[in-house]
Amino acid sequence: MIAADFTALLEQVRKLGVESIRPAAADVDRRSRFPEESLAAFRKVRLLGAAIPAELGGLGLTLPQISTLCTAIGQHCAASAMVFAMHQIQIACLARHAATSPLIAAFLQECVERQLLIASVTSEVGVGGDMRSSIAGVRRDGDRAELEKSASVVSYGAYADALLLTARSAPDAPANDQVLVLLRKGDYQLEQKSEWDTLGMRGTCSPAFQVKASFDANQVLETPFAAIASLTMVPYSHVVWTSAWLGIAADAVARSRQMVRAEARRRPGVTPFGATRLAHAVSLHQTMRTQIHDAAREYEELCASPTGADTLFSIGYAIKINNLKIHGSTMVTQIVTECLTICGMAGYSNSSPFSMGRQLRDSLGAALMIANDRINATNAALLLVHKDE
Repeated sequence: MIAADFTALLEQVRKLGVESIRPAAADVDRRSRFPEESLAAFRKVRLLGAAIPAELGGLGLTLPQISTLCTAIGQHCAASAMVFAMHQIQIACLARHAATSPLIAAFLQECVERQLLIASVTSEVGVGGDMRSSIAGVRRDGDRAELEKSASVVSYGAYADALLLTARSAPDAPANDQVLVLLRKGDYQLEQKSEWDTLGMRGTCSPAFQVKASFDANQVLETPFAAIASLTMVPYSHVVWTSAWLGIAADAVARSRQMVRAEARRRPGVTPFGATRLAHAVSLHQTMRTQIHDAAREYEELCASPTGADTLFSIGYAIKINNLKIHGSTMVTQIVTECLTICGMAGYSNSSPFSMGRQLRDSLGAALMIANDRINATNAALLLVHKDE
């Protein structure tokens, strides 16, 4: 998409954010319900096909552009931004690794036409949060296949039109011999196993589900999941997740800036009490934004480079992109906490226009989405074999 077209699209999204997404955000949070208004807004501007190549009818957006949209949505409703981000991760995996399959290409075209929503099923009970290990396996019988998986978290699974699920390539395959499976509605049954009543990100509606599926064997992607994870899923996830969190931070900074400016108008010539803290919050926000934008741009450049895959598979890049998630999830909470201090009781009150309650609760979930301790442990192991550059 050319720059002028994207600028117009971004303005449309910002307008929808003000008119449709933000007005529903408080109720989405309070009732822990799916943000239906946001999904309708996404579909209105054909946003669910953002990462689908133009030749298949999609918008063909780059990762930096999708990152920008995640932030724009996150300023109004973090849960809505996360739903949008997670959907785009699934689309990117299909578009980058399976679009040569006639079946998958046709599905992607249908995603554009019908604006289908895709959810991820990478979590599993019994693997300790390790996405690169599976218990469930694909059982093949001719041109059909089936599986059953106990997923500990399936974000917006009950509202999705399709699932992208990880499993062993066969029931007797090693735990790390994984494949991605596309499951269309009608291929699977969901049995809810828990409730979703959380501190924050309540609108993502992410309880545990038992998934039972019977499907066309061609819906198993040929590219091993290990390659898809390194080349697309992990870097894409860390960029779009942190972009959504950047939206939370931007909203908090905007509220605290309004507070400081209001105080400055009340007492002309006197530097407001919170001005110094605001300067610090803005500095953190700018640093976070720069890190995300640099990571998104680097990834896009690597994907376009003939040797980019070598870098994406490298230990050094894995450590770097993991650190983006760790830093982003830490900084968003720092920024919101600083802004809460600036606003004081006005930020602490749920009835105040300067309230930081939802923003703080949503930010706290960032460190738990693939726990930072787990990522740090992975980085520590990688550093033992990584050669200094």
